[in-house]
Amino acid sequence: MARQGNAAIIEQFIADGIPFMFGNPGTVEQGLLDALEDYGDLQYILTLQETVAVGIADGYARATGRPALLQLHSGVGLGNAIGMLYQAKRGHSPILTIAGESGVRYESMDAQMAVDLVAMAKPVTKYATRVTDPRSVLRVLRRAMKLAMTPPMGPVFVALPLDVLDALNTEQIVPTSAPSTRSVPADTLVEQAARLLTGAERPVVLVGDGVSASGAQEELVRVAEQLGADIYGVNYSEVNLDVTHPLYQGDLGHMFGAVSTAAVKDADAVLIVGTYTFPEVFPDTGDPFRADARIVHIDLDDYEIAKNHPVTLGLVADPKETLSALSAHLVHKLSELDQVAASERLQARRAELPTEVADDGSLLHAFLRELAAQVPDDVMIFDEALTASGALAAHLPGRRPGHWFSTRGGSLGVGIPGAMGIKLAHPDKTVIGFTGDGGSMYTFQALYTAVRHGIGAKFVVCNNRSYKLLDNNIDQYWRERDVAPHAYPTPFDLSHPDLGFAQIAEGFGVEALRVDDHSQVDQAVKRMLADDKPFLIDLRTTEGGDRG
Repeated sequence: MARQGNAAIIEQFIADGIPFMFGNPGTVEQGLLDALEDYGDLQYILTLQETVAVGIADGYARATGRPALLQLHSGVGLGNAIGMLYQAKRGHSPILTIAGESGVRYESMDAQMAVDLVAMAKPVTKYATRVTDPRSVLRVLRRAMKLAMTPPMGPVFVALPLDVLDALNTEQIVPTSAPSTRSVPADTLVEQAARLLTGAERPVVLVGDGVSASGAQEELVRVAEQLGADIYGVNYSEVNLDVTHPLYQGDLGHMFGAVSTAAVKDADAVLIVGTYTFPEVFPDTGDPFRADARIVHIDLDDYEIAKNHPVTLGLVADPKETLSALSAHLVHKLSELDQVAASERLQARRAELPTEVADDGSLLHAFLRELAAQVPDDVMIFDEALTASGALAAHLPGRRPGHWFSTRGGSLGVGIPGAMGIKLAHPDKTVIGFTGDGGSMYTFQALYTAVRHGIGAKFVVCNNRSYKLLDNNIDQYWRERDVAPHAYPTPFDLSHPDLGFAQIAEGFGVEALRVDDHSQVDQAVKRMLADDKPFLIDLRTTEGGDRG
């Protein structure tokens, strides 16, 4: 059936089960958006800036494990989106990104907004291309969709010239085919992995979001308990296991390699699953592992295996299936002494578990304590408030798969739109996004979208009136260079002028409260959870004037 390319691509998206198009409109996409008015099965979610659109798409893709559709406006819109697309790429979010351009016929004119869109998109996507023939529009879109959904998943980009979409299209609509990667290595290799991990006296397991993507949480815990191995999070931004498990020793973070080195330098056997070593901004450029350590690495992403450090055995395979097979081999490979030692290590870690939640009595802890008491057990959390993350994890730890998410990739501003994407994916759940005062200002206009489309996520701005993470990081910088502590650089300070987040939110139509002291906490939490509308709390975690 012949119809315009604009209609054909919408029908392709619907055939692929895509319910939302996140975007910001522009002139060269006007034909597509005009055609969209005729389709009720694909809803356009309007954002006022492209960064917001990517953030919502990222949250939606992470919460569903399904592709999100992102529409950008030519080079200027793509330019605005680049930073957040980088975040999506580092986190392997399957986002199908499309952007319009004036048309193939104008290519030689070098006119307004002319730019090489594919070259712009390539560094921050898994695949980037441009359609130039109206007979292959859907073929290219399906290829991009397939690549986005094939592990390691990631954002892809397709430039769609206006004249190509205006032309008649006769391509057939068929759902995109994505290959299954539920693969397990040859049994001899799994047996070899089990043999390498047995007999260890100081085993360690390093886990990342590949575990969550594979749904391998249960198998991971089973193997770690068999080995009696401490577990550390590496590039860890989703629930890869219940973080209250006694063997879980915390996230190694994304900043300093010395932290990771300290965790693994004495290990004689290391199992790496669904991540890579190591993702820090300032990694240790030496070998962090013991010279005689036996290292087994399991991941569907072959690029990440032995990327920075050699491994003894690398297995490109699905973590869930491979860990299950590995566990079965360990049952036979572990000696009685190995099993006793593993059980003793597990019991020792269990004895170290705190008997009560760490709570310093601050306003931040008081708020989170009350919130934890009032939210349902299946609350969904998006954490971008990095300097408040320790307190948040103490009161609302990530325990349930698919219910806790954090920022990744270093892009600021993902907290508010990320929570909105999760709420769109799970409209019946309570979803709360935590952000900071600095991070929130990158995407605060997302609140407009929340009101316009009735997205009832809740938002908490942990307002310490500074780029507090930079304060913490420069403390480390000074220590490493033997620089005496002194006043923090003034660009890190956000105390003047005082940002009134409640008033700004109300300007977008979102009800909000400012919380300054403990006496306000109970009622503020009750009010936030009273309905299914967007609501924001400006939580004054520190008062200004304390910067020395």
